[in-house]
Amino acid sequence: MPAPGDIATVILAGGQGIRLGGGDKPLRTIAGKPMFDHVLERLRAQVSDIAISANGDPQRLAGYGLPVIPDDAAGSGPLAGILSSMRWARARGAGRLLTVAGDTPFLPVDLARRLGAVDASRVAVASSGGRRHPVFALWPVTLESDLAGFLATSGTLSVMAFLGPFEPVTVDFPFSLVGGKPLDPFFNVNTPEDLAEAEALAAGLCA
Repeated sequence: MPAPGDIATVILAGGQGIRLGGGDKPLRTIAGKPMFDHVLERLRAQVSDIAISANGDPQRLAGYGLPVIPDDAAGSGPLAGILSSMRWARARGAGRLLTVAGDTPFLPVDLARRLGAVDASRVAVASSGGRRHPVFALWPVTLESDLAGFLATSGTLSVMAFLGPFEPVTVDFPFSLVGGKPLDPFFNVNTPEDLAEAEALAAGLCA
């Protein structure tokens, strides 16, 4: 298990929800509360040091009482948020950074524990159903300078393109059954259809 204080956690909440009509995607409502609340509840069951990665007016997120970290490298996708988050984590004395997406309301409640069991010098990446989810990862903050250099020189913003040379460890998370249907713990909401499905899944979990 990771030592207390070793891991800082950041929710990447930069999605603009264009396919949902615009606005902050994590603030869309599922089961009567913002999707972000579902993510936060699951995280608070396993970690204590949490911040939000988001650009724009931080006051819209002030009600959560969490630090809001803007990107240092604009227009660089999730990697920009991860870089700024690494700098925040390092300044707090954390050795590792756990990142999750703000549009995944059913993320595993054992995510930190299982990723934290990987050698602290390696990047641990979550997977499910044979697919890796690179923004759900536990990063050594010592990768900060490597990531800054990658963003400054690379022609791609792919998280896996950056991670490849570091040979990340993959940690697989199983699907669960909700109402007889398989639920990917990293199911994310991008479209109105996804939002409706998430609503049904949330109702099934509460049944």
